[in-house]
Amino acid sequence: MTALGYRFTLILNREITDDEAAILRDAGCTDAVFGPDTLPTNASVPVTKVAIDTTAFPTLAEAIQAGLDAAMKVPDLSVPGLDVPAQPAGPETGETSAVLEGVVVGETAQRN
Repeated sequence: MTALGYRFTLILNREITDDEAAILRDAGCTDAVFGPDTLPTNASVPVTKVAIDTTAFPTLAEAIQAGLDAAMKVPDLSVPGLDVPAQPAGPETGETSAVLEGVVVGETAQRN
């Protein structure tokens, strides 16, 4: 079974330095791409957008939690925004929903 990738974006409350980006990568955001942006509700507030596309976690929830936990490693950093596009929420279980046996149902009996 191939690893399932998860994509999401964290919006950090401010611009970060290269050293802070290194801390985030070391803390679990190894697949992250960092970029400057502005707060969607106030274009004059600079923030950092962290785009993550990872196969390192078994579930989407664990991947997001790792990103949030990494942000907690940097003083005065918070995550006021999270964007998660539609995607699978977990790995495939390997079970199939194939029909094993079918029966043709005739017309229903008429009621009197």
